Amino acid sequence: MVDKSELIKINIKKEIELCGKNKSQIAKELGISKPTLSQYLSGKILPSLTTFAKLCEIIDCSADDILGLHQD
Repeated sequence: MVDKSELIKINIKKEIELCGKNKSQIAKELGISKPTLSQYLSGKILPSLTTFAKLCEIIDCSADDILGLHQD
């Protein structure tokens, strides 16, 4: 079973790839550096809740999708 941090990292990567924006655009819109975004994608750090909410808006995806909170 994948731990929650790993699942979040995987889902953030997937949703960023699907959104059609490049990482530089996303980092700029978030107001963070590209290396910080890379740390989110590598799982070294997780975004703050405020940054996470803004990321969901920028890439147009549900927080539930990234957090893996699907009702099956």
